[in-house]
Amino acid sequence: MGDILLIRHGETTWSASHRHTSYTDLELTPDGERQARALGGFLTGRHFAAVLTSPRLRARRTAQLAGLPLTRTDDDLAEWNYGEYEGRTTADIREDNPGWTIWNDGCPGGESPSEVGERLDRLLARVHPLRERGTVALVGHAHSLRVLGARWIGLPPSAGGLFRLETATVSLLGHEHGRPVILRWNQPVPPSPDPATAPAGRH
Repeated sequence: MGDILLIRHGETTWSASHRHTSYTDLELTPDGERQARALGGFLTGRHFAAVLTSPRLRARRTAQLAGLPLTRTDDDLAEWNYGEYEGRTTADIREDNPGWTIWNDGCPGGESPSEVGERLDRLLARVHPLRERGTVALVGHAHSLRVLGARWIGLPPSAGGLFRLETATVSLLGHEHGRPVILRWNQPVPPSPDPATAPAGRH
């Protein structure tokens, strides 16, 4: 049975400024595109039984630039729906709602922690038969992938708050002695060398 490789999309202008981004369909920044290409170098030579992405442009573009052969997009890989908090930072939200945390409170007009957990449980159930053919790659977003990691090891959706996840990082879910475990989390990918600054070869 194959593992599950989680990939968070590359940087966008809103992720760089810590603004909650779910249904707003942003493109990658130039740095985000470089991050995605570096992922491609890291993943070269690896075979995936399936590659699923969120339907959002930033996830699909990350998969494309990383050279991943897309199997399909999956709505359940979309980011946590922030509802009325879309585009706002946590600090801004807490000015109106002191003590707010998405992990306990969810978002007005958006999703609750239990709703996000339920759809990621559905996703894991659909991914399970695909893993019979090897590792499955999932390209998505910070909060939803953090919930997915928590659900993989049997924790409630709120436990996703314990797993920080940066842009363009890889994480690996698998098993140890038959138990679901997190094999790797939030691993940064070494940057690809810049051809313009790489040392010239000797002649």
